[in-house]
Amino acid sequence: MKLPYKAATLLYVFNAADQVLLLERARHPNQGLWSPPGGKLKMEIGESPYACACREAGEEMGLNLSPADVHLSGIVSEAGYQGETHWLMFLFEIRRKLTHAPPVHAEGRFAFFNRKDLESLRIPDTDRDKIWPWFWHYRGGFFAAHCQCRADGGHLWSLHEARGADGVASRSCVGVAHE
Repeated sequence: MKLPYKAATLLYVFNAADQVLLLERARHPNQGLWSPPGGKLKMEIGESPYACACREAGEEMGLNLSPADVHLSGIVSEAGYQGETHWLMFLFEIRRKLTHAPPVHAEGRFAFFNRKDLESLRIPDTDRDKIWPWFWHYRGGFFAAHCQCRADGGHLWSLHEARGADGVASRSCVGVAHE
């Protein structure tokens, strides 16, 4: 299916209590849902995913970061998300811990949540079904996955690469499709 392809970063930011910072989005896509902050790469200027992560951290949270302050935790491609767009997302964990939630921003409002809170929050289905579970499982390591979004609202996932914080590759579900 021919659709626009967009590339973005998602920023996984934590406080000292290991609560994750989420943004209740005020704009499309995912308006009204909680998700990690981040934003689109400025592809017209050749912006790298690392530069985008640092820029978005500054714009949305007031953080002055360099590429050394972020860890690439995952790459997720979504084909046909909401029937509108193909996405390539670079997931970065910010190494610096925050002491407080940033103020309300044009993109939405911020709040910290415990891992267990994610089960009851309004978050995108793709995040709930696979991205968050894989992020937690491979935290400190890396994973790469693809999601084929179906017209009926279902998702067909493939995990292409995964390794834990210890660097050991996980082969148990790599390349296997998941509903």
